[in-house]
Amino acid sequence: MRCPFCGSIDTQVKDSRPAEDHATIRRRRYCPACNARFTTYERVQLRDLVVIKANGQRQEFDRDKLERSVRVALRKRSVEPDRIDQMISGIVRRLESMGETDIKSHIVGEIVMETLARVDTVAYVRFASVYRNFQEAEDFDKFVSELRPKEQPDE
Repeated sequence: MRCPFCGSIDTQVKDSRPAEDHATIRRRRYCPACNARFTTYERVQLRDLVVIKANGQRQEFDRDKLERSVRVALRKRSVEPDRIDQMISGIVRRLESMGETDIKSHIVGEIVMETLARVDTVAYVRFASVYRNFQEAEDFDKFVSELRPKEQPDE
């Protein structure tokens, strides 16, 4: 593992333990070249995924990109960081367990939206506004009106 401070490739693992979600290994590392300490995380990857965009472009799946978009949707919402990490790991596991290495981007988006809908409605709407490319206020209004429970007529 390359040292993020000096670039040396001669780093040493000083401590390894399971992370709180027990799906990753947390490693404390030491760089003898610059005496820096840093942490890395190691997680299981079942297969290399490729995302196929709407225009047909193929792109290697990027867990960090998924994490950034979920965190942006959940910004300033009262969802614990551990819960967010679990959500992201769950989404990735679900994608990997589909049995395909090529996954269409709309499937990734729908899985993310489904997950966010169960956790936080505001984050769900935020993500949907970017994913579905809302252009006008009416787009928001229509989408949010679909979320509201239907009123029952008085009997």
